[in-house]
Amino acid sequence: MRNVYEYLDPDNYYTDRNTGILRNRAGFSNNQDLNFFESVMVTKRAKELSDKPLTIKDSSGLFTIHKYLFQDVYEWAGKKRTVEISKDDNQFFPTNYFDTALKYIDKLIADYRKCDVKNRHELSNILAIILDAVNHLHLFREGNGRTQREFLRTLALEKRLLLNLNPPDNAEVFEQYMSGTIDGDVNKLSGLINSLLSESG
Repeated sequence: MRNVYEYLDPDNYYTDRNTGILRNRAGFSNNQDLNFFESVMVTKRAKELSDKPLTIKDSSGLFTIHKYLFQDVYEWAGKKRTVEISKDDNQFFPTNYFDTALKYIDKLIADYRKCDVKNRHELSNILAIILDAVNHLHLFREGNGRTQREFLRTLALEKRLLLNLNPPDNAEVFEQYMSGTIDGDVNKLSGLINSLLSESG
């Protein structure tokens, strides 16, 4: 899976100048320890959100979710990135246009809320467009995927629907999700979401 990121951070705002490791609350100085700590703490917080989801008003919910998930790991949890990010020579949304992009996402959320829950095709399509827009925005220095999957899951719950874009027992779903987001393939994401949506009971 393609997963090569590049960051323009000449002032080392996020990383330690000597080790290149993301500055973190626990003070870890190697990636292996930091990745394990991050995984444990974010999994714990994600379980809490699964039991008691946050309420999403608009795109600001992305910041709220990120802060909750990563509060134990990074001081900048819930804050938009200040550096430019690219993957495989494709740049994510420039930081100086974030406000415009967030307004667009707010419009998409408003459109989603007008959808009839019985129209799964339309619901899936709008959720896929939201996912693609949020992914291209890449609001945060780290943790964008986990934040956007929780964001989509929470939006689905508004319609009393379940949506898990990273089921623990189905690596194929996650691979399709990654492929769809990396390529910006809304049709692939829409089909995947449609296949995963189910009633919450």
